[in-house]
Amino acid sequence: MLEFDRQASCWAAAGHAFPAATLAGLRQQVPEGEPTRERVPFVMVVPAAVTPAVEAMARTALRGKSGSVNQHASDIDSFAPIPDVGDVAASAYLLLDVERGSEFCGTPPESALATLSARGRTPLTVAEGIALLTLHPEVLEKDHCFSLAGSRRGDRRVPAVWISKGAPHLGWCFAGVPHSWLGLASAAGRIPG
Repeated sequence: MLEFDRQASCWAAAGHAFPAATLAGLRQQVPEGEPTRERVPFVMVVPAAVTPAVEAMARTALRGKSGSVNQHASDIDSFAPIPDVGDVAASAYLLLDVERGSEFCGTPPESALATLSARGRTPLTVAEGIALLTLHPEVLEKDHCFSLAGSRRGDRRVPAVWISKGAPHLGWCFAGVPHSWLGLASAAGRIPG
């Protein structure tokens, strides 16, 4: 439960304190396990509607360098969860068994998404990727960055998080283009608060 308390405290410090009932309900659903660079047992997510991506990314950091949104991604908040993700909660929720998807480095997001779907996994949304980065910045490493294919806007673009000048960076890449340093982040499921 220490990890749950740490995540809740992190969000509270960022101005997102949640009702005691929400926290109590989520706490009962927390799985066991220790986080690694590749996999995190759970991530508490603040929905995208609560904080715009530009503001949320500015609160992220990697080795003391604050995150940002790519200058070509000024419309990043218009990316919405895809139907396969389902109805993302309006309050805090848990994302379970989160992987950064390094095995998909060098694989186009569309192909990686098909593999994940066959495994019964779900891609992360922009808000979920920011939450993962906020709470576990160590998952973002050179040559181990990740796409967030759970958010789209009806075109060929797929949001992604990578490192630029040593800092976390949110932008987008094209769905059919492979990048050797870009995997596809996913989760086993979501538990509403």
